Amino acid sequence: MTDIIKNTEDFVFNLFKEELPNTFLYHNFTHTKRVLKSTKEIIQNLDITTEQSTILQLAALLHDTGYTKLRDGHEEESVKIATAFLETQQVDQTIINAVNECIMATKFKGTPKNELERVIRDADASHFGKSYFNEASEFLRKELELQNVRKYSPSEWLAENIEVLSQNHQFYTDYALKNWQIQKEDNLAELIKSSKKEKKRRQKEKMKAQLKAKAKDASPERAIQSFYRTALRNHIKLSDIADTKANILLSVNAIIISLMLSTLFSKFDNPSNQFLIVPTIILMLSSITSMILSIIATRPNITSGEFTKEDVENRKVNLTFFGNFHKMKLEDFEWAINELLKDKDYVYSSLTKDLYFLGKVLDRKYRILRVTYTIFMTGMIISVIAFAISFKFSPAADLDEVLKTEKKAMNLIELRQDRSQNYYV
Repeated sequence: MTDIIKNTEDFVFNLFKEELPNTFLYHNFTHTKRVLKSTKEIIQNLDITTEQSTILQLAALLHDTGYTKLRDGHEEESVKIATAFLETQQVDQTIINAVNECIMATKFKGTPKNELERVIRDADASHFGKSYFNEASEFLRKELELQNVRKYSPSEWLAENIEVLSQNHQFYTDYALKNWQIQKEDNLAELIKSSKKEKKRRQKEKMKAQLKAKAKDASPERAIQSFYRTALRNHIKLSDIADTKANILLSVNAIIISLMLSTLFSKFDNPSNQFLIVPTIILMLSSITSMILSIIATRPNITSGEFTKEDVENRKVNLTFFGNFHKMKLEDFEWAINELLKDKDYVYSSLTKDLYFLGKVLDRKYRILRVTYTIFMTGMIISVIAFAISFKFSPAADLDEVLKTEKKAMNLIELRQDRSQNYYV
């Protein structure tokens, strides 16, 4: 009989490995081994025959093989698989029938009819009375979710487990009642405790949500604060964009002027290059004008940085702008801020002034930048046209002379480079 148990265990292991989907996180070979172990525990404390022991162990190994075919009605499929396998092992038909009856007894509904069915039923549900109950329960919940049977929330799964352990399940054998019932009650108590904690947590979250909604509805000032926050943030972003545009113009025109100074101005000594003077001057003037206007657009204004107590009392000073207080002493500024915070209307008035003057600054920046870009664009266009006209109407001989001069200069540079290399060699 030992050989048939070993052969059956190998058969179930290979069957699960090859045909059981990965979504079976609970009903897998690990569960089968646990059921077999629990079955052996009960058998050791029962006065039964070797044949009955074999029947129980075979049923423990084969009772979930039907999951390789389908989920609902897997017990019937397990009976078919068990019958086919045991017949190939030349097991007596009486034992096969008894194994099949034990497999059908693992259905959670109904009451076991004899001692063998009570043993297999308790072994199959032994995790209710084990320390690894929470682990097994979580694997079962995830299995049901992955197979689209049902998706339980943590609170729903707690309630489901409490109902099963307190109302739907019971142990039948004396061994299970003596050794597993106490742990089952402890597991149930832990579930009830967790359920109470979960209920309190949900109530707190619900109360917080209600208070938050109530506070939001009862505070119309939130809309006002959101308005100031959004408007000021947008103004600051626009100011940053204007500064970036001005910096781009400064960089581009600085590069243009540098190139002209190094390339074009050095050629004006040659009379044949006189035709380049006018377009170069146009390009230079447009670049210099663009740089000057870009600097004016980004140049900060100098403010007094001081205020008096009368200014604060009469609400004439805007304390949200650093230019109005950067020269004041700390104690004077702290006093002014305290006076500001005492008066809500003064706060909103200061924010309004800050918003208004930021808008004025933006208006100045963007007007100057518009003029700057126009000058830069116009200067570039006129300069290109002027260069084209100058090259077109310049004497051909002069052009040839320019080319010859440039060729001589290149030859001279190469000669100097060769001499320098020979010198170092």
